[in-house]
Amino acid sequence: MGAGKSTVGRALARTLGLDFADCDTEIEQRTGADIPWIFEIEGEDGFRDREARVIDDLTQRDRIVVATGGGAVLRPENRACLSERGFVVYLDASLREQVRRTGRDDKRPLLAGQDRRAVLTDLMAVREPLYTETADLRLATAGRNARQLAEDIVAALDAAAPDAGA
Repeated sequence: MGAGKSTVGRALARTLGLDFADCDTEIEQRTGADIPWIFEIEGEDGFRDREARVIDDLTQRDRIVVATGGGAVLRPENRACLSERGFVVYLDASLREQVRRTGRDDKRPLLAGQDRRAVLTDLMAVREPLYTETADLRLATAGRNARQLAEDIVAALDAAAPDAGA
């Protein structure tokens, strides 16, 4: 949460000339409701069900960069869709960065009314091993902007498939 997935994803898609999709935005467009409302009405499980359907759909498309929510890795089926159908990048943001970047954001239901630092620490304890397990590339975000991170991802993609352009 707050690692820059959407911002870096957009920059990467622009660099590569691909489509871009943000899972949370896609869920909101499909339901006509925002994420906090979905959490309030359906709970986290209902939201995660919707998220799984969107991830399954988006990962079947060609020429697309997909930004997932930070909790997408919690479900094994999501990890399978992501790792089997694409190149997965783990944007590794420090706790300090996450707290700073989410500080003014009131659209994150898991942080609403909570001690952000404590919640983010707890979430990372559960999610970090899953991010590491799923990722093809891990990039530290500290001191780097979206363009720099996108360039690193492009270099990693080129290294992973050197003959793809031939």
